[in-house]
Amino acid sequence: MDDYKICIREMPEDERPRERLLKYGPEALSNAELLAIILRTGSRKENVVNMCSRIFSEYSLKRLSQANIKQLMQIHGIGAAKAAQIAAVFELARKLEGFTDEPKRKIRSPADVYSLLYPKMREHKRERLVALLLDTKNHVLREEVISIGSLNANIVHPREVFKAALMESCASVILSHNHPSGDPTPSREDIAVTEKLVEGGKLLGIDVLDHVVIGDGRYVSLKDEGYVR
Repeated sequence: MDDYKICIREMPEDERPRERLLKYGPEALSNAELLAIILRTGSRKENVVNMCSRIFSEYSLKRLSQANIKQLMQIHGIGAAKAAQIAAVFELARKLEGFTDEPKRKIRSPADVYSLLYPKMREHKRERLVALLLDTKNHVLREEVISIGSLNANIVHPREVFKAALMESCASVILSHNHPSGDPTPSREDIAVTEKLVEGGKLLGIDVLDHVVIGDGRYVSLKDEGYVR
C-alpha cells in the first residue's frame, strides 16, 4: 500500500500522532505530527502526516507562522478550512506570549514594553507606531496604532497620538515601533518624532515616558539613550 495514501486510522497505533501525544505528551511529537493533529485529514493522494512533513520541508515554523490566509492556501493540499486552522493556532500562540494574569498589564520598564509588543510586532513587514496609554499607576488602559509605514516627523502628528490619549483620560503614554530590518538602532527620524511628541505631550499635560524601538529579539529604549527627558 502507498504510504502517502494510507489513512491515519490504518497506521500502526504507536505511529499515530494523537495516540503518541496521549501516551508520551506533546513535547515528544515533531512539528509535523503536532500540525497533523490540528489538521486531522490530508488529501486523496497524501495522508495528513506526510502532508505536514512536506509543509515543514518547505516552510520553517517562523515562516509558516507569518503566512496569511492567502499565502497558506497556496500550499498544495491546504484549502480555506485548513488555512484558517493553521492561522488560528499561531494567533493563539502570539496571544499567549503577551498574556498576563494581571487585570491590567503594568509597565515597569522598557523590557515590559518589549515583552508585551514583540509577539505582535515581530512579523510586520512595515513599521508600525503604537502608543500605550497608561493610568497613574502605569497600567495599560489601551494600545493604539498611530501610524503604519516609515516614521517621519512631518507625517506623525501629535494630535494623532494625543487624541486617543485625551479620550482615554490617560496620565501618560509610551511609544513603540518596530524595525522590520531587525536592527532596533534608532534612526534620525525616530529621534525627531520622539522629541516632537515629547514636547507635544508637555503642552497637554500628558507625559511621554519612553519610546521603545523593537527589532528581532532585542530593543532600544530612547529614554535610556537620553532622548526622552
